[in-house]
Amino acid sequence: MLNIAVCVSGGGTDLQSIIDACEAGKINGQIRLVISNRKKAYGLERARLHGIQAEWIKDEDEILKRFEEEKIDVVVLAGYLAIVGDKLIKQYKNRIINIHPSLIPSFCGPGFYGMHVHEAVFKRGVKVSGATVHFVTGEVDGGPIILQRAVDISDLETPEDIQARVLEIEHEILPEAVALYCEGRVSVENERVKIS
Repeated sequence: MLNIAVCVSGGGTDLQSIIDACEAGKINGQIRLVISNRKKAYGLERARLHGIQAEWIKDEDEILKRFEEEKIDVVVLAGYLAIVGDKLIKQYKNRIINIHPSLIPSFCGPGFYGMHVHEAVFKRGVKVSGATVHFVTGEVDGGPIILQRAVDISDLETPEDIQARVLEIEHEILPEAVALYCEGRVSVENERVKIS
């Protein structure tokens, strides 16, 4: 069973999807630690309600120290609106999983996070959006893609509507990707993910 750390910045609905999957026995892992770069992030409270250690930490060295203390095997960024530092990326190469609310390589990279993504999607008049789970590298949203799922948004009238529909997809594929990783079924070859 792998030790999981989850990083959040907001309400933590993606975190909740992982908690639910762990509690249902769908993930061969346990969430040992939830950290946030925002002191008042509801995701921290969400973790505590499930008996999970939850901490507000911004310093990269402190984050690394806590990961080592908790013997963390895999890190999940679940709505974590901070750029992960080089030390963390190096230490956890192909062991940091991120969820992004678009079909990468569209609407991703610096400046494309949270509602900014859905506003850009809406403005462009895109008919299909979705979510992508990928490994984190030094290039923002540029790491190997683990899973993607598309959803029709042609009937939606606002960026908020798009966000809500894409969030449903996020809640499906993020726990799915974490489960695959914890089962040892995910490998990276030539910057491409293979799922066995």
